[in-house]
Amino acid sequence: MRLSRGNRLALGWSAALVAAGLLTGCAAAETGLQRDTARQLQARVLEVTQASSQSDPAAALTALDGLEAELEAAQARGGISEERRRSITTIATAVRADIEDAIAAAEKAAAEKAAAEQAATQTPPPAVQEPAPSPVPEPQPQEAGKDDDKRGDKGKGND
Repeated sequence: MRLSRGNRLALGWSAALVAAGLLTGCAAAETGLQRDTARQLQARVLEVTQASSQSDPAAALTALDGLEAELEAAQARGGISEERRRSITTIATAVRADIEDAIAAAEKAAAEKAAAEQAATQTPPPAVQEPAPSPVPEPQPQEAGKDDDKRGDKGKGND
C-alpha cells in the first residue's frame, strides 16, 4: 500500500514524536523506568520509527502492538511506574491513530482509483453513426415501340 506524501509526513512525524517522548524519558535517572526496561522500549520505539519512515503502516502497527505488550510486561515485573506507562501509552495511542488515519486515507485513495478505472473500462465507446445510404433512382419506364438497342435483332437468336 503506497501512502501519499502528506500521509507519509504525518506518519513520520508521529513516529518521531513517540521516539522523542520515549527516548527523553528513558534517559533520565529517576523517571520511573529501569535501565533494562528503557533499552527494551527504545528498541520497540525504533521498530515503530523505522516502519513509519519506510511507509509501511502495517509493520508500524505491528511494532506498536509489540511496544504496548512490552509496556504491560514491564509494568507487571515492576520495570516501569504507572505514571510513566500512562505517559507512553498516551503517546502510543496518538501514533496509532495517525497510522490508522494514514491507512484509511490510502485505502480510500486506492478505492477511488479502482472505481475510476472500472468506470473508464465500463463506459461504452461513442456510437459511430454511419451515413444513410443514398437513394437509388428508380428506372424510367421505356416507351412502347422504342427500342433502345440500336443493334437490331442481332445476337438474340434471330439471325
